Amino acid sequence: MTTTSTDVVVIGGGQAGLAAGYYLRRSGLDFVILDDQDGPGGSWQDYWPSLHLFSPAEYSRLPGWPMPPWPSGFPPASHVVDYLTSYESKYDLPVRRPVRVQLVHRGVSGYRVDTDAGTFSAAAVINATGTWSRPFWPSYPGMRTFAGRQLHAAHYRTPERFEGQRVGIVGGGNSAAQILAEVSTVAETLWFTTREPRFLPDDVDGRVLFDVASDRARVLDAGGDDSGGVAGLGDIVMVPPVKEARERGVLHSRSMFDAVVPSGVTDGRSTENLDALLWCTGFRPALRHLRPLHLRSDDHSAIELNGTHPTGEPTLQFLGYGDWTGPGSATIIGVGRTARAAVDALIEALN
Repeated sequence: MTTTSTDVVVIGGGQAGLAAGYYLRRSGLDFVILDDQDGPGGSWQDYWPSLHLFSPAEYSRLPGWPMPPWPSGFPPASHVVDYLTSYESKYDLPVRRPVRVQLVHRGVSGYRVDTDAGTFSAAAVINATGTWSRPFWPSYPGMRTFAGRQLHAAHYRTPERFEGQRVGIVGGGNSAAQILAEVSTVAETLWFTTREPRFLPDDVDGRVLFDVASDRARVLDAGGDDSGGVAGLGDIVMVPPVKEARERGVLHSRSMFDAVVPSGVTDGRSTENLDALLWCTGFRPALRHLRPLHLRSDDHSAIELNGTHPTGEPTLQFLGYGDWTGPGSATIIGVGRTARAAVDALIEALN
């Protein structure tokens, strides 16, 4: 296996990795972006086909270049893939794929990144692996005994496979609401949530959410108190399919069950028979390749960050993980702000 030396290795070639590449290109640093996907587009190429953005194209741009307009409504995931593909080409970003990063070690003067395509030696690393590859499955008694089909939202594509069935949808966020809206057109759906779902007002979409996130970032940068963003408004964006589901009367949830049984789920008093369980229960950051760095504390809690890097290690930047790495940093338009901050911190540390 060969060894390639560079100033910065960016791990992940989705929207966060490309935003980092834009600012690295402007910095003059030598860098490479390692992406484990077969083609450009990041996790957007793996989303279910009916997924749309929460805002118009002009509110979904990476730094330097706007997303092309979409004729009507909000752009679908396929439009985002096309945009990210063109963005990568426009700025001639040095993406290598498919390259799977196995482990990251500290070296004498930086980091050693071991991959299935050789070893990379770098003074700094930007970790932009996202969460899509690590779907979170909660643990409920009896899950392994269920006789029906179980799948995570990460593996959902179209509703046809559930036609005529009785489907339990678990989770109280946007994915659950949007998938329920679609599956309920062909199947009977039961929506299970740990708390009552909170819906945003009908006139609130990604444009408002971005403005709130931007205001929050400015307050935090100025040393103010964290407002919590949109916590007081709600969680679920009322995109057209979700509004239509509400009009059909299927957008109502029930309390979470206690256990899974072979025929369905139970709260200890009654049982709901189900043909399928669809877990819309979120994701966790994909960080297993960083285990040799021992970034977690002794109690194995989450990695503590000082802005976008572990305390005392500014040459290891984290980018694109939502509030953990900055307000709005998991969104297309919001990741540019934290990408610029991460690259500025790298330049200062390397100098």
